Amino acid sequence: MANREKNKKTLLELVKLPENSCCADCGAADPDWASCTLGIFVCLNCSGTHRNLPSVSRIKSIRLDFWDDELVQFMKANGNRAAKNLYEKFVPVFYYQPQPDDCEVLREQWIRAKYERMEFTEEKTERPYTAGVYEGMLWKKGKDNGQFLERKFVLSVHDFTLKYYKEDESKGPKATISVKDLNATFQPEKIGHAYGLQITYCVDDHTRNLFVYHKNGREIVNWFNAIRAIRHVYLKTAFPTASDGDLIPWITRSYLKEGYMEKTGPLDAIELGVVFIGSENHGYSVRECVPKGTRGNKWKCGVIVETPDRQFVFMCEQERDQREWVEALKTVISKPMMPQDYTSKIITLLIRCCLHRCGIALSHWHESPVCVKLV
Repeated sequence: MANREKNKKTLLELVKLPENSCCADCGAADPDWASCTLGIFVCLNCSGTHRNLPSVSRIKSIRLDFWDDELVQFMKANGNRAAKNLYEKFVPVFYYQPQPDDCEVLREQWIRAKYERMEFTEEKTERPYTAGVYEGMLWKKGKDNGQFLERKFVLSVHDFTLKYYKEDESKGPKATISVKDLNATFQPEKIGHAYGLQITYCVDDHTRNLFVYHKNGREIVNWFNAIRAIRHVYLKTAFPTASDGDLIPWITRSYLKEGYMEKTGPLDAIELGVVFIGSENHGYSVRECVPKGTRGNKWKCGVIVETPDRQFVFMCEQERDQREWVEALKTVISKPMMPQDYTSKIITLLIRCCLHRCGIALSHWHESPVCVKLV
């Protein structure tokens, strides 16, 4: 019993070390689990994926399970830093590394890529998602009937395009999409599939969305990283003096906040229905309000966005929505502006309304609330 308590104390001391204090796979704080075969400390969510890799990883609780001396010594000799140096030595700079709140397929394929397939232990000149051309079949949601049909997609670095085809490929692509304004984000709940991917792009100043999925988790994550690879090449070409650290956040962007708000006042003062959102240091701010003169609006919980040029007022249905939007907007405004913020003023990411690092894009749909996204 004394030896068991001693080993538990040692493990608890190890997990408090800076290099072990976050999950080895997603970065979540205070991991309570460990792989005694890989020598890493992981969170509860990531431990579930490790349990599905019994030939590679054996998971134990650092608080509840029995640890013998040999396993504790193995953990002391290894740890998250050593594992990172081995299993993540050659991760491509554009490759998406999941965060604690990311969807399951991103987490699973990252863990499998590292420990099962060992994709990043050796320097490889070419991986499937870095070949410059990536093509295959994806299930695409129809615009009219909402049914998913299998379509061929081709992503090419040579002309920086994503193309997809209908049944008869001899007629050419159904759509040719520039990667310049391309964004991709996993949306399993919205699409209704665990491997659902939303692809957003611009056509003639209007935002369009493709909703796709693949039945294989590895394949859809390969598509996601192939898009990121080509976006990275494009951004390096467009901004040759920018560092990778500056460009990586712009390869693809996830939504911080999504929902509906009513827009008060005229839209004709907004170029293309877009409002540039800068930093606090440049005169931008946001606050809650109960604005006057909004009797025509059904919703009464106001959000005021102040810019150096004018004031914009949005209305939320509930106080909870109001608080969440203000908090999300403050997160964006508090961040320093990147070089791309100055050179590319507007990036539209949604059909109806979108609020992201560069701005708010709006379009009026009769008198109904507009849909807003924050990325």
